[in-house]
Amino acid sequence: MDTTYVILAIVVILALGFDFINGFHDTVNAIATTVSTRALKPRIAIMLAATMNLVGALTFTGVAKTIGGKVADPMTLQHGEQIVIAALISAILWNLLTWALGIPSSSSHTLIGSLAGAVISAEGFDGINAGGFTSIVQGLILSPIIAFSIGFVVMWLFKVIFANQSPHQLNKGFRTGQILTAALQSFAHGTNDAQKAMGIIVFALMSANIQETDNVPLWVKLSAAVAMALGTSIGGWKIIKTMGTKIFKIEPINGFAADITSFGVIMTATITKFPVSSTHVITSAILGVGSAKRFSSVKWGVAGKIVVSWIITIPISMVVAAGVFQVIKFLFL
Repeated sequence: MDTTYVILAIVVILALGFDFINGFHDTVNAIATTVSTRALKPRIAIMLAATMNLVGALTFTGVAKTIGGKVADPMTLQHGEQIVIAALISAILWNLLTWALGIPSSSSHTLIGSLAGAVISAEGFDGINAGGFTSIVQGLILSPIIAFSIGFVVMWLFKVIFANQSPHQLNKGFRTGQILTAALQSFAHGTNDAQKAMGIIVFALMSANIQETDNVPLWVKLSAAVAMALGTSIGGWKIIKTMGTKIFKIEPINGFAADITSFGVIMTATITKFPVSSTHVITSAILGVGSAKRFSSVKWGVAGKIVVSWIITIPISMVVAAGVFQVIKFLFL
C-alpha cells in the first residue's frame, strides 16, 4: 500500500479524534448555563447540543477553508502530512490535559498554535503565512473582548427593561427561552469548531496532492460532524461545573443573555469565515453578563485562571508541536 495513504489515514484518525475530544471539551460550554439554571436536564441538554452541532457542522465550510490555507500554504510544504500529525498530537494532548483539570481552554487556540509550531519546526518561519496567521490570531484575541462587551450591554439592557418584573415570572420565562438559546449556541459551535478538523484534513489532502483546491469533500464534512456530535453526547461535566457555577451564580436571565450574545458573535465569525474560540467567546459573554449584574458577584480569581490558560495555550502548543515534529523527523524522515 502507498505510504501516502497510510499517513493520510493516520491524519484522518487523529483529526476525528481531535473533533471527538472537542465535542466533550468545548461543546458543553454551549449548554453550561442551561444545565446550571435547570432549564434542561443534563442528558437532554447534551443530546440537544449533539444534534445541533451535527446540523451546524454540515451547514458551513468557510472556516475550514481558512484553516486549510491561511496559516501556511499546504502545496509548498515538504512534509505537510507529518506537520499535520504533529499538530494534532499536540492539540489532543493539550485538550486532554485541560479537560482533566476542568479548565475551559480553547481547542481553536491549541490547534492553530500547534499547526504554526509544527510548520516552523519543519520549514522555519518562512513556512508561515504571516499575514494569514496574524489575522487569525487577531480574531481569536478580539472575539472575547467583543463578547464581553456585548454581554455586558445586553445584561444591562435586560436590567433596565425588566426592572419592575416579578423575579419568579422573569426567571420562568427566561428559563424556557434558554432551551432555544442552547440550541442556537450549539448550532453556532458546530458551524465554527467542527470546521477546524475539516480544514486540517483538507490541509493534509492538499499537501499530499490528493486535491488541488480547498473545497471540503462530503466525506470529510460528514465524518467530522459525526465525530463532534459523538463527543458531545458523552459530555464534559468538569467544564460544565466551571462554566455554570464557578464564575458567578447564574440565573436564567443571565444565562439567556450570555447565550444569545455568544451565539451572535460565533455566527458572525462563521459567516465572515473567521475561526474563533467558542470557549473564549462563551466564557467572556458570561463574564460580561456577570459584571453587568453585579461586578463583585464575579469570582475573578477563577476568571483569572481561565484567562491565564488562554494566554499560554498558543505558545505552549507551538513548542509541543515543534518538539513532536522533531521526534517524527528523527524516527521516520
